[in-house]
Amino acid sequence: MSKSNEEEEEDSLPPSQNTKPSSSLQRPPLLTKSKTLTELGTTAAAAAAGPGGAETNPLFSTVRRINTLPISTTTTSASASASSRPSDHPVRVSVSSFIGLDQSSSASYFSDRDYVGDVKSAASHENHRIAARKDINSRESDSETDKLLARLLSSVSQLGARRTREFNHSLILYLLSFTCILSVPYAAYLQNRVAKLQEEKSNLCHLCSDNYICNGSIPHFGNANSRTVSLYTVVFTIFMPFMFYKYLDRLPPIKRLSKSTKISKEEVPLKKRVAYMVDVCFSIYPYAKLLALLLATIFLIGFGGLALYAVSESSFTEALWLAWTFVADSGNHADRVGTGSRIVSVSISAGGMLIFAMMLGLISDAISEKVDSLRKGKSEVIERDHILILGWSDKLGSLLKQLAIANESIGGGVVVVLAERDKEEMEIDIGKLEFDFMGTSVICRSGSPLILADLKKVSVSKARAIIVLASHENADQSDAHALRVVLSLTGVKEGLRGHAVVEMSDIDNEPLVKLVGGDLIETVVAHDVIGRLMIQCALQPGLAQIWEDILGFENAEFYIKRWPELDGLRFKDVLISFPDAVPCGIKVAAEGGKIDINPDDDYVLKEGDEVLVIAEDDDTYAPDHLPEVRRGFFPKKPDLPKYPEKILFCGWRRDIDDMIVVLETFLAPGSQLWMFNEVPEKEREKKLTDGGLDVSRLENIKLVHREGNAVIRRHLENLPLETFDSILILADESLEDSVVQADSRSLATLLLIRDIQSKRLPHKDTKSNSLWFSGFCHSSWIRQMQQASDQSIIISEILDSRTRNLVSVSRISDYVLSNELVSMALAMVAEDKQINRVLEELFAEKGSEMCIKPAEFYLFDQEELCFYDIMIRGRQRQEIVIGYRTANAECAIINPPQKSEPRKWAIDDVFVVISSGE
Repeated sequence: MSKSNEEEEEDSLPPSQNTKPSSSLQRPPLLTKSKTLTELGTTAAAAAAGPGGAETNPLFSTVRRINTLPISTTTTSASASASSRPSDHPVRVSVSSFIGLDQSSSASYFSDRDYVGDVKSAASHENHRIAARKDINSRESDSETDKLLARLLSSVSQLGARRTREFNHSLILYLLSFTCILSVPYAAYLQNRVAKLQEEKSNLCHLCSDNYICNGSIPHFGNANSRTVSLYTVVFTIFMPFMFYKYLDRLPPIKRLSKSTKISKEEVPLKKRVAYMVDVCFSIYPYAKLLALLLATIFLIGFGGLALYAVSESSFTEALWLAWTFVADSGNHADRVGTGSRIVSVSISAGGMLIFAMMLGLISDAISEKVDSLRKGKSEVIERDHILILGWSDKLGSLLKQLAIANESIGGGVVVVLAERDKEEMEIDIGKLEFDFMGTSVICRSGSPLILADLKKVSVSKARAIIVLASHENADQSDAHALRVVLSLTGVKEGLRGHAVVEMSDIDNEPLVKLVGGDLIETVVAHDVIGRLMIQCALQPGLAQIWEDILGFENAEFYIKRWPELDGLRFKDVLISFPDAVPCGIKVAAEGGKIDINPDDDYVLKEGDEVLVIAEDDDTYAPDHLPEVRRGFFPKKPDLPKYPEKILFCGWRRDIDDMIVVLETFLAPGSQLWMFNEVPEKEREKKLTDGGLDVSRLENIKLVHREGNAVIRRHLENLPLETFDSILILADESLEDSVVQADSRSLATLLLIRDIQSKRLPHKDTKSNSLWFSGFCHSSWIRQMQQASDQSIIISEILDSRTRNLVSVSRISDYVLSNELVSMALAMVAEDKQINRVLEELFAEKGSEMCIKPAEFYLFDQEELCFYDIMIRGRQRQEIVIGYRTANAECAIINPPQKSEPRKWAIDDVFVVISSGE
């Protein structure tokens, strides 16, 4: 229809309807209330009649609210179809899918509640309905409307049919379930009723004395009826689970009490939910499988006995016993008679075989799981007063050796190792160690020290000492891991009975660990200890062997003990009171347990003070009466003045800045420190500055930088190797994660330096030592390097004990075994945490220190003295003499026995002393 025709038609309308809707009414708003069923039918009829159809009934303001899902769903679909038409039609109408249906069939989809609008709303609705009739009349020739209505009617009819079928299925299922459930109590009721009737019959027979009635005119149904009920009960019980499982998803969703846990049936089917609940039950509760097997056995015996009772002449108790025999032994049913009895017996026997197979499987799995947990180290350790080692490293072997030696006097102890490795691998590696544990038991467990459950598994709260080993990672990562372990230890609810010894890699990270751990934590900074010890050994050759003797438990070591009988004595008298020990300090109780090494002679022991000694073991010494000593005259020679020295560092350590600070305190002004490594010079200065070293403030040392590779001969030949007083071969920082590669590099550097020195240094006649060398030297090349070793001192940082043997056999270096010494220190601090303060003071650049002094400071050549005499003479120099080494001996003797027996001393002998320092 053209625009002019539309205008003419509008002019022909009554005045009340000859108004064009405003722009806001171009699209009528959605009606909030729907039409009545009669009006919907009238509107649909007008749409189908076309221009010549019957006149539509007037629309009323009374409407009904639709409250069912099909009406709203189909109405929306119709609205969507209408909205897809061309935009030139100003009105869109939502057509209900129930157009053309009779009122009786559609009335069920509407509620009976009516709403009556006011007059103004009725007039507005009247205008919209008129516009709708115009729009429908203008599209009377559109065939798509008819097709849409037909599809909508078809979908509604299909939906109704499907719902009807589902309702019929559910109704049948409900009726069947209800009938089956009701039949059982009804059968029981009938059986009870029959029993009562039989009882009444017997009473009547007894009263009437009617033998005909009593002897069987009325049949006896009691036994047969009970067996029939039993048979029906068994069949129903067997049949019902299959029915329930098949139609489980068709059951209505169970309404939950909690709205927060509501799960719709469309989201998760009930069958899947039941399977999930069973799976969770078996996963969470360890005895759920065993309980399910027990219930299955009881079910099989119970219903199997009931079935036997139904098909045989046995009593119910006898049937239950037969069912148990069939379950326990499948061959017991061979003598059964009768088809029904045999079928039931075979079924019970088959179920019994299945149950026993499941039982054997569960038992086998439980045994395998237990054996596997034992093999993998998951079982709990039930120990007290044991030593717990957390972590795994190359130091573990030497650490276990020292702990075994320390516990030898008490018949052995218990050491528990917890590491993130397989238990079998740890036991194999420990079994490869070539030493006897002397009664000490080593227990390995697999787990992480960061997990509290694993810590409780090794009885961490009952251990008398805990050792935390550094990991194989770099220093920062290793210290970070140690910090996390300390946090885990502080989180143990039961608390720690003993103390913890933590191996640190960087001294800068030590304060943080002590802050977290508190008084229970003792730290041993491995790099710092080895660095300071290397410097002391470079300045005093032979000190490494002495430290090995003191730190290890094989010889003499430090002990602190209280001796009340010594109260009131002065320290100079206490010094000679122990025949089998050497006192070297006092633990002052009045100063909070401070350990005073090398105190004054006039210090008087008070109540609570303890004595620090060097002894063979903690039970091998005791004070005795004061011996008679001869002071006499001796040469009072002052210490030799310090001269400038020239030292070479080969390699780069992460704590090299701390080593330079220690050297600064020990060396005389004018000394030179040559640094030869592959680190560029600018980067070296930056690393030293980042480490806290101000090079400009060094007064005694001048740094000389040389860049090169220490394993390349031509690079080493550019250095004046014959002019250095001491050469320190450091384990390079780039190889600190690999012990074998670091030791190989150190050994190669040592051999190259000695070879270059032997060719540059002048030949030295060593006839006096030729006999000594001939015992282990068969190569002239090695002999030349041995002669070169007499000219300069080389200290090699060796990490692996196997490399130590190679260096010791060649006699070309005064070596330092890093891992061995650190393990000794860890074991000693684990046995007694107070020893850590002693080691810290002896390794410090200030305070008391261990030294090697010549015999000419204490005696004359060939003078005959006892060791007590030398100790008294040493006190006049403010020193404590703890041992000696004769001129022709290879090793020093610490805490010598028979101190009161005199002997002759040579001027070439040396003494090991603890001096106060400068």
